[in-house]
Amino acid sequence: MLIKAANFSGFYCSKRGLSVSLLNRLFINNMSEKKEEFNKHNYSADSIQALEGMEHVRMRPSMYIGDVGTRGLHHLVYEVVDNSIDEALAGHCNNITVIINEDNSITTEDDGRGIPVDIHKKEGVSALEVVMTKIGAGGKFDKDSYKVSGGLHGVGVSCVNALSEHLKATVFRDGKVYEQEYSRGKALYPVKEVGVTDKRGTTVTFKPDSTIFTLVLEYNYDTLASRLRELAYLNKGITIHLVDRRATKEDGEFEGETFHSVEGLKEFIKYLDGNREPLMKNAISFEGEKNGVPVEVAMIYNTSYAENLHSYVNNINTHEGGTHLSGFRRGLTHTLKKYADESGMLSKLKFEIAGDDFREGLTAIISVKVQEPQFEGQTKTKLGNREVSASVSQAVSEMLSDYLEEHPDDAKIIVQKVILAAQARHAAQKAREMVQRKNVMSGSGLPGKLADCSEKDPSLCEIYLVEGDSAGGTAKQGRDRKFQAIMPLRGKILNVEKAMHHRIFENEEIKNIYTALGVRVGTEEDSKALDVSKLRYHKVIIMCDADVDGSHIETLILTFFFRHMKELVEGGNIYIATPPLYQVKKGTKSKYCWDDESRDLAVAEFKGAGKESSVSVQRYKGLGEMNAEQLWSTTMDPGTRTLRQIKVESAVEADRTFSMLMGDEVPPRRAFIEKNAKYANVDI
Repeated sequence: MLIKAANFSGFYCSKRGLSVSLLNRLFINNMSEKKEEFNKHNYSADSIQALEGMEHVRMRPSMYIGDVGTRGLHHLVYEVVDNSIDEALAGHCNNITVIINEDNSITTEDDGRGIPVDIHKKEGVSALEVVMTKIGAGGKFDKDSYKVSGGLHGVGVSCVNALSEHLKATVFRDGKVYEQEYSRGKALYPVKEVGVTDKRGTTVTFKPDSTIFTLVLEYNYDTLASRLRELAYLNKGITIHLVDRRATKEDGEFEGETFHSVEGLKEFIKYLDGNREPLMKNAISFEGEKNGVPVEVAMIYNTSYAENLHSYVNNINTHEGGTHLSGFRRGLTHTLKKYADESGMLSKLKFEIAGDDFREGLTAIISVKVQEPQFEGQTKTKLGNREVSASVSQAVSEMLSDYLEEHPDDAKIIVQKVILAAQARHAAQKAREMVQRKNVMSGSGLPGKLADCSEKDPSLCEIYLVEGDSAGGTAKQGRDRKFQAIMPLRGKILNVEKAMHHRIFENEEIKNIYTALGVRVGTEEDSKALDVSKLRYHKVIIMCDADVDGSHIETLILTFFFRHMKELVEGGNIYIATPPLYQVKKGTKSKYCWDDESRDLAVAEFKGAGKESSVSVQRYKGLGEMNAEQLWSTTMDPGTRTLRQIKVESAVEADRTFSMLMGDEVPPRRAFIEKNAKYANVDI
């Protein structure tokens, strides 16, 4: 039978289209764990190093770009593009182009004012060279140059320069063309005039340094497209082009897309929530300004039970929230509660409505522009400006009140959804109490199927969530009992994407996961909080069969963690084990292979190694087909195994993909699989 199997991010896995499709929307670290040896050194004055700014960037790049893997590599592009976006926010730029070149270098072009090239009085060199080679240099600190900016810390393009083996900056300004080249952050020659022009703007071409980015140097088109699409929605009217010169279409043109939004967040919310069933015909959108803070909001209610809030400050995705998000929640709750009370629809309800009830089934995007944002570090994931909370709360209250008065039908639908959410919350609270009560009713409170480890330090412990009792039994025999715990899961867990909260907590397998991990769900006052302070294992490893059912179970578990234990995903605690797909044998020799390509290479190698005997290939369709020793050596031994760490690369794309793959809407899922799959012969 001919079906489709996906091939994403350089790893191919037959029969696993759904979970591989999902993993393509997540950030995955392939982590081959090896034992390390440490040498002792004498500590003296010679051990003290004083590093200059650019040297420090190269010595500690993760402090500036997050890491030196896939995320950090793509962050270099975002830093350069952010400069062009800041020009657009200041009203000086309309078009931005990002080109992935054949050698995986990046070129960005804009039609802004062009970086100044005149001599900087303090530094004595061109302002272009100062911007490119000095940490903390830039126009973002001057309020007259940029009213709002994402690159407020001033380490953006100079950081990119420091981490590039080669960078070339070309400036079109005042009718002339200027350029300067750099190597690893150092200028190769002074800024020079190279021609005349009638255009303006800045072009930057850079190639990341292979001595810094040792694991990955290839840019992912979908990752860049996701961020550029996001920027186009957040900045309506701007046109952003993405061109991939590594691939061509049938007509000979390069692959690429153009992103342009007329309605901004209103279009963004339709894109983001396109895989869910809406409760109202049109999204709610409004924008205004309060106390000097421009606020733009788009929101819509759907039939799901999840709350999906995405917040931005000066185009930066603040996935940890902050004062603007708390202000939105307060304004939303206050306004909807006031309207519901005045409408009389809550008169028959015997209990109070909680804040979470107003946000169940809500998808919202909040975007604010702040002149002097106070972020938590260079990663800029949480806003700290206290004054922004009141501004957003007041703006949302006023604009949402006007909308509800003008659209009574939508208002009624929202209040009815809130009432249903409140009733479900009370049912869920009883189910949660049953989960918490297990500690009292069953002694230690640990599930009976859990084979715990002897180590008590959570940072040294790991738990395998294993598909089925049979594979769980093999894993228990093969594990290292000191630090590895085994938790078999019976069958497929509940699809939480389509389940009400109280159904989730009533599910036996999900209750066992909560109890085994030692985490606690929230209280009545904050029903969606997750207390991870008593997490018993810092590595939670999902280990499933390499078949369709195993793929589905893997996806169901990932969906559960993303929706209900997102703190563990964001904390880097979730991993996926990679058992081998094949064992190739010839006589006494054997090799394990994780994909078709390595299998074919092993077969060819063994066939050319003499005429002892024929080559046999065993396909592992399930974990239970391996004995305990094989499972340990290939999948569980920290010295030889390969784990894939799951992290969210784009909260927007991850949210959209989970709702598409696990939600009710079939057409988007079918279209996604057809677009991203490749044909393979699969045994059924």
